[in-house]
Amino acid sequence: MAQKAEEEREKLTSQLQQALAEVKTLSGLLPTCASCKNIRDDKGNWNQMEVYIRDHSQAEFSHGICPDCAKKLYAENSKDTEGGK
Repeated sequence: MAQKAEEEREKLTSQLQQALAEVKTLSGLLPTCASCKNIRDDKGNWNQMEVYIRDHSQAEFSHGICPDCAKKLYAENSKDTEGGK
């Protein structure tokens, strides 16, 4: 019975170690460019924010355009501007 309990404990320990190895979390300071928002990695290379976060966490990105940026980028097509009337 002690042998079976020891085998179960070893199995659970192995599963826990594997789960911990797969966990990716970001912590600490991220050196970020104030202009383009790229992030500098520990090797000194600059990476797109989305790529860096994707590679260092479980997060994935989808992209869209918020209403404020849509107005700035597509003002000529907007009915709210003089050019669009």
